[in-house]
Amino acid sequence: MFWIVEEAAEKIRSMEIRGAARIARFAAETLRNFAESVDSEFDEKMKRAAEILLNTRPTAVSLYNAVNYVMRYEGESDEEKRRSAVKRGEEFIRWVETAHEKIGEIGARRIRKGSVVMTHCNSSAALSVIKEAFRQGKIEEVFATESRPRLQGHLTVRELSKAGIPATLIVDSAARYFMKEVDCIVVGADTITANGALVNKIGTSQIALSAKEAKVPFMVAAETYKFSPKTLFGELVTIEEREASEVAPEEILKLKGVNVRNPAFDVTPRDYIDVIITEMGAIPPEMAYLVIKERLGYAVFEEGELKISPKHFD
Repeated sequence: MFWIVEEAAEKIRSMEIRGAARIARFAAETLRNFAESVDSEFDEKMKRAAEILLNTRPTAVSLYNAVNYVMRYEGESDEEKRRSAVKRGEEFIRWVETAHEKIGEIGARRIRKGSVVMTHCNSSAALSVIKEAFRQGKIEEVFATESRPRLQGHLTVRELSKAGIPATLIVDSAARYFMKEVDCIVVGADTITANGALVNKIGTSQIALSAKEAKVPFMVAAETYKFSPKTLFGELVTIEEREASEVAPEEILKLKGVNVRNPAFDVTPRDYIDVIITEMGAIPPEMAYLVIKERLGYAVFEEGELKISPKHFD
């Protein structure tokens, strides 16, 4: 029975499924499908499934919030709990689907006609803003970083090409070089903390710093399920470090006295962020606390239990 969850966890862990929104939706789908297969001891088996998923990508708060949402199922009997979990899984999936459209509409309003935009990594939320702004005739070109070492930028330029949007692929270290040609930056988010800081693909903070120095607006597109309730209590976001083999060949890894590190994410301070585009509207980073409190509540899932119950989602 747990093979459903184990296979899904491996796809997330290996980055076959990647991108915060895709991970969140996939986790909700996995728990929904697993709930349909459970025939006894529903609570125990669902908690175990949730733990397996949560242990895959520690930085992805969208995964955490997706699991929390489904795990707030209700009911007296196993059958009632199953129906509730399946319903909540489907509700979360619809939330993911509708959020992108709203973010695209809201974010496009912030882009001026004739703009050249830069983006980093491969964010479905950021791309929704870019695609909608292009549809409205506002974007002339998009600079997309390669986003090493996993080269998510290659996925981005494929999507841009498919949408008919002129795109230029650049190496990550060329972001400052091309900044003088850029009118605004649009990136996605893996996590937004309670103080408005952004945790995103490694290299994001350097682009934000370059944009700040060059006076180029830096915009974050983030669904509200990417805001982190745990940071309300002062908990720090775990920055995932991946295998050194992703960034260096074997002959380098074998060199005596040489250490290779591969952090997957970095932190961009809120002072470098001009606006965060959510499905609820465009907000300053300082409002992150209120979004978490009013939209997400205080969900803390640890060791198979929800320690504090959040408010219901709208």
